[in-house]
Amino acid sequence: MIPFAGNTLNRVSEKRTDAKWIESKRQDPDSLVFPMWKLQPFLLGRDGDPPPYQLGLLEPGIAEDVAGDDAICIFLGLDGDRALFALEIPDAKDPTKDGPLARRGFFRDARAAGSMVAIKDAGIIAQAKAMIDWHQRHGFCPKCGTRTKLMDAGYRRLCDNCNSEHFPRVDPVVIMLATDGEACLVGRGKLFPQGMFSALAGFIEPGETIEEAVRRELFEESSVRVGEVTYYATQPWPFPSSLMIGCFAKALSRDFKVDENELAEVRWIERKVARQLIEGKRVDGIMVPPPVAIAHHLIKAFALGER
Repeated sequence: MIPFAGNTLNRVSEKRTDAKWIESKRQDPDSLVFPMWKLQPFLLGRDGDPPPYQLGLLEPGIAEDVAGDDAICIFLGLDGDRALFALEIPDAKDPTKDGPLARRGFFRDARAAGSMVAIKDAGIIAQAKAMIDWHQRHGFCPKCGTRTKLMDAGYRRLCDNCNSEHFPRVDPVVIMLATDGEACLVGRGKLFPQGMFSALAGFIEPGETIEEAVRRELFEESSVRVGEVTYYATQPWPFPSSLMIGCFAKALSRDFKVDENELAEVRWIERKVARQLIEGKRVDGIMVPPPVAIAHHLIKAFALGER
């Protein structure tokens, strides 16, 4: 399974508007709280030990001591009968240096943490990180500018001035691998590390289908025209809150011209080369994204002849 997918929590969305029920769960000693500091998830154990790590799920009352009364708290869902909440820790000094979190674990960048925990736990990281990130960036009403307040256990913000309601959004992104026989098309972004090539990607625009976005993005970035587009898989990508929609597209030719505003380089690679790359080898100075990214899985599926 692709990292950040596989969240098994029961989100019980019908309970989010029940403030008394949510509060009872917040006070329930069997509930668990998942701290996030600088949008980094808390992991149990000692930093540097071999993975996998466990999520830093704590009993109520521990993380709250360093969070403060105004900290963002999001109801994530139920694991059986036990409720899970994500809790924002203020951007002060590292809370694991002293206090109630000391010697319990460590905070780690969410992208890295997603490959250090079990698949189902990576899905919880994606949910918690995206939700807290959204609240941090949407504290004011885009219609009138008034500060909004958190509602429905974190799944709505309300403006008391103009009564506008605001809900967390997910941005759909197509990420696609154009193929032609025994070769696939990869590109290197301008900000990528030297030698790092990946599948091409772009946001879906209003009034556009997935297939249309795939064809447009491939043509805009590489001038490659494609015909048939097929769906592969999706991946929640909480950076800040996207849904990566993985696709394959059959190229009508291998002619390309890189859009230098978008990419540093584009090239076709043969299937046998792709097989070496997904094994972690560098071929002619090329490498591909690690398994935490859906691009790796697209290239892997092609390399193994599944597409």
